[in-house]
Amino acid sequence: MVERGQKQILAGVVVSDRMEKTVRVEVKRRVLHPVYKKYIIKKKKYSADTGQHECNNGDKVKILSVRPMSKTKRWRVTEIVEKGRTS
Repeated sequence: MVERGQKQILAGVVVSDRMEKTVRVEVKRRVLHPVYKKYIIKKKKYSADTGQHECNNGDKVKILSVRPMSKTKRWRVTEIVEKGRTS
């Protein structure tokens, strides 16, 4: 549970860096199925502002919830946890 006044922090992988100053981050989470009692993986993509960070596809990043910046951007990249492989 997030306390009042605290920002939400999520970790995910950059799946698209085609836009200027914006990346798409895919966040995965494990959820227990209510009937079959089996863990399934749910994924969701968020648009995040890069700020000063230079993100590329495959980078593992942490994103922080912020006030709306545009129609879809409500997150900001706070740190790059691990650089992705460049081929």
